[in-house]
Amino acid sequence: MKYQDYLDIGTAGDRATFESRLVRFAQNLEFPIVQAVLMVKRPSQPSLVARIGNLPRSFQEASMDEADSRRDPVLQRLLTASLPFIYDQETYVHAGAGDLWETQAFHGFRTGISMSLHMPGGRQFLFGVDRDQPLPADDRDLTRLMADLQLLAVHAQETAARVMLPRSAYGTSGVPKLTPREREVLLWTREGKSAWAIGQILSMSEHTVVFHLRNAMTKLEVSSKHSAVLKAMELGLL
Repeated sequence: MKYQDYLDIGTAGDRATFESRLVRFAQNLEFPIVQAVLMVKRPSQPSLVARIGNLPRSFQEASMDEADSRRDPVLQRLLTASLPFIYDQETYVHAGAGDLWETQAFHGFRTGISMSLHMPGGRQFLFGVDRDQPLPADDRDLTRLMADLQLLAVHAQETAARVMLPRSAYGTSGVPKLTPREREVLLWTREGKSAWAIGQILSMSEHTVVFHLRNAMTKLEVSSKHSAVLKAMELGLL
């Protein structure tokens, strides 16, 4: 995959665009089905849950009940997983849930790769791709595929928090307060300026620019300057 493909995921401006780009990315890797779930735990309140993807309508209509969900080894593993993992028929048979695999395989869920990423503010991003064809047999090809998908999930998690949840769900303390310098640095970053160029414009060292960028990223609970700009715009801070 090209860097621009990841950047497109990270810069999607709305839910529909994010979903369409996520589906296209997965399909380019030969996974016709993709789904993402963002959960936010809230003290003394029910968790917020938002979903996107292109699950087959037939599968949605035949979705599992709560008892089946507790038996599903992929769903259970996602709750605690910290690394991407592969599932196939053996995964379900080993867990004594081969009947669930048979049901899902009918809708195209024969094998796939799933992962869970924990985010600041009690958020958890669950991501998976599925297909009815075997995964690559060559270890190098499979490793590259896993790496592509893990990098995709890293770019997707912050976009998911930005476009899939109501503004009130951002962070745990409401809209963060940025200093004037942090806002200036983000504004010039939005214009495509490098840290060095921003330093020249604002008469400060490149090190100081990076310091303000990192502070803004921490307050906005994101891991890249591009996500910081997008989230600040979404929150009306720029």
